[in-house]
Amino acid sequence: MAKQIFSAHNLTKSYNEKVLFEQIGIGIMEGERIGIIGRNGIGKSTLLKLIAGLEEPDDGIVAISKDVRIEYLSQLPSFAHQQTCIEAVMEAKQHIIVMINRYDELCEIASNESMTDEQQEEMHDLALKIDNEQGWGLDTESKILLSKLGITDIHKDVMSLSGGQRKRVALARALLSEPDLLILDEPTNHLDADSVQWLQDRLQQSHKALLLVTHDRYFLDAISTRIIELDQKKLFSYDGNFEYYLMKKEARTEIEESTAEHERNKLRTELAWLQKGAKARRTKQKSRIDWIAKMQSEPKPEEQKQIKIEVGNRFLGGKLIDAVSISKLDKQDYLFKDFTYRAAPGDRIGVIGPNGAGKSTLLNVLSGRLKPDEGYVSIGDTVTIGYFDQEVKTLKENDTLIANLREVAEYIDTGVGRERYLTAKDLLDRFLFPAKQHYSLVHTLSGGEKRRLAVLRTLMGNPNVLMFDEPTNDFDIQTLGALEEYLDSFKGILLIVSHDRSFLDRTVERIYSFESNGKIKEYPGNYSAYLEKKEQADQKTTLISNKEVKTQAQNTTQTKKGLSFHEKNEHELLEKLIAEHEMKIKAMAKLLEDIPPHEYQKIAEQSEQMSFLEQESENNMMRWIELSDKQVKN
Repeated sequence: MAKQIFSAHNLTKSYNEKVLFEQIGIGIMEGERIGIIGRNGIGKSTLLKLIAGLEEPDDGIVAISKDVRIEYLSQLPSFAHQQTCIEAVMEAKQHIIVMINRYDELCEIASNESMTDEQQEEMHDLALKIDNEQGWGLDTESKILLSKLGITDIHKDVMSLSGGQRKRVALARALLSEPDLLILDEPTNHLDADSVQWLQDRLQQSHKALLLVTHDRYFLDAISTRIIELDQKKLFSYDGNFEYYLMKKEARTEIEESTAEHERNKLRTELAWLQKGAKARRTKQKSRIDWIAKMQSEPKPEEQKQIKIEVGNRFLGGKLIDAVSISKLDKQDYLFKDFTYRAAPGDRIGVIGPNGAGKSTLLNVLSGRLKPDEGYVSIGDTVTIGYFDQEVKTLKENDTLIANLREVAEYIDTGVGRERYLTAKDLLDRFLFPAKQHYSLVHTLSGGEKRRLAVLRTLMGNPNVLMFDEPTNDFDIQTLGALEEYLDSFKGILLIVSHDRSFLDRTVERIYSFESNGKIKEYPGNYSAYLEKKEQADQKTTLISNKEVKTQAQNTTQTKKGLSFHEKNEHELLEKLIAEHEMKIKAMAKLLEDIPPHEYQKIAEQSEQMSFLEQESENNMMRWIELSDKQVKN
């Protein structure tokens, strides 16, 4: 039976006189995978930090079971100065690194001179400890984690990486630590679709407890065994995944609304009785008067405001965007090559591919912000592009919110209704920025609030072409829903780079997928349709490949197939791992020779460790050969 590893009771936390939550409680069991949801700024990340022990509550009790290890991945992870990617990841098991380094020192001594009895005993003890903690594969596992998360230069200074790359290194570090409770704050941000799927599979296979905040609804639905909603300063728990939560949330809302309406009707009746005068009141219970006073003094629940996105549709002429035979190079390699796109009214296109493949570069070229190395891009006179970049560079951090909007336009024309013309102030209100925040500086906003403001700034230009580069990062689920509803009614051209599978399913009707060797392939339909077609194509390719291998084997030739982006990284990594293992095996063999014949136990243990490394090296070699056979010779 699973035991409780964490509990908290009567927690209260405030920031700048704003109460985030009060008198809440939470318990976490072994093996649970809990998704925390709620609006931006409501206190989700703060709750995670409290559970991780990084912040203290204003009031309440936190109890963590003895020997329970907690690892927390923040949205803005920190690293040591002058630390490489691989060093940052392996830091998660620093105690093993210390043992392995000492073991390597002793191996070096053994290869050059005779060891003392004390050194042999120390080496024997170290080998046992490393073996018990499965530490021999630590270096290999760290490199594989980085490779799976798209970090190829593992010896690069981690602080020289982009914010998204640093987040991926931190995620690899958190996964390697294998804690009893893993806490992840927006883990899918900056991951490509393949990496998200890999992370999803890994977390599903784990038997450790997980607590996460994420905007990725597919990921949340697949991972979670329980959903906890932070709402109205309280926690509401739902046993089940995100889909189950949605059903139960609707039922809860209906009950709350019905109860509130019943209380309002009762209060009106009692107030009418109270107003009849002293004679009537003398004949009634004092408790009724007390109940009226209590109901009138109770604070009203905060109104759950919804984001309203209303922007008109600017005229779009006959000439739109023509990109003909465009190519873009990154040093000597093509990001994309000989790609043609002729925009048509109503285009709704999702752009997908591995991190670093060139998706953002493609949007920059199509928008005219960047020139192609080959080919040309022509943009029509009536085309007004609204461009949302994932780093929200369009915002001026030291200007106020309202100044950032007025720089684009004083007002927008929605084209309909009595409120046809909306000012910058009106739009800030509709995007849930309270009046007192309108003249705050942008740098005081949270990450999610900045992105919400950046979307609003993009829409202030009343564009008829929208280009969104990872728009869903750091958005809460309510904001995503409002944006999706707006895009449903948007009559212009839409191009979206996103890893959010649910968002792509809802908003696009065509997929441009970055394949290998600079090729961009088109798939009709949304993201789910793309996955189905890709799976069918992969199955067909496998059948054809098997037939070709069988036929060509008879002719003593081998068919070779190009490697995917991730396979190329894996192939390069395996070469390095094989070389490292060979060096370690040689050192261990030398040590084995120096062990006296009568010390059977040490010989057996050393032989077992060598066998483990030899088997791992053999597996790596077989995989390297498999990938080499697929690689196309240029």
